[in-house]
Amino acid sequence: MKKITLMVIEDNRLLREGIAAMIKEQYDMKVVAALGTSENILLKISTLKPNIALLDLGLRNQNSLQIVTSVKKKFSGTKIIVMDLVPVHEEILEFVQAGVSGFILKDANVQEFFKTLRAVNQGIQVLPPHLTGTLFSQIVSHAINEFPQSIIDKSVRMSKREKQVIELIADGLTNKEIAQKLHLSPYTVKSHVHNILEKLALNTRVQIAKHAHLSSAYTTAIDTTSLLDD
Repeated sequence: MKKITLMVIEDNRLLREGIAAMIKEQYDMKVVAALGTSENILLKISTLKPNIALLDLGLRNQNSLQIVTSVKKKFSGTKIIVMDLVPVHEEILEFVQAGVSGFILKDANVQEFFKTLRAVNQGIQVLPPHLTGTLFSQIVSHAINEFPQSIIDKSVRMSKREKQVIELIADGLTNKEIAQKLHLSPYTVKSHVHNILEKLALNTRVQIAKHAHLSSAYTTAIDTTSLLDD
């Protein structure tokens, strides 16, 4: 019997080793690696080619969303399941758009945990149990069929700082990470995001990211704008 191969990516050592130990007891599963964030995750996936990567949504030293994007771009054969306590709707949208196949709540019971692993391996997409069973298709539709670019007012004027924030959102950074990179307070970044949404007549960060990817106006914002500019 061919076993489901899994890679566990979790920076909490106790949780990482506990998850790996549980999986190893399953007759149809095999842990090929259990990694913290100090290791080269993409290299390990390239070498070991796991069926599933089990990824902590809130890694301390790496951006989980960027990891998902890179893995799906380079190793499409590896499905990704994200682990979190209670992912918010915005996070679910972002990770679905990036290619995640399922979500596991960290307080899930053992039966739910293994049911999700086996379902994802079979090609089934799984949302957290507190969401409705039909919501996943709605989220995918919302994430892929974003606000039409033709409706966005091309004459909207963005400040240099807003262009920086847009580019970093498109790179998958959170408000906290953007604040650290631009040496701003998280409150200031939140205010910029609010202004950007209003100017572009958009509703979510996912829509901002798609707008940035469809436009060449933000590709050099970080390089050409001083971090001291407002």
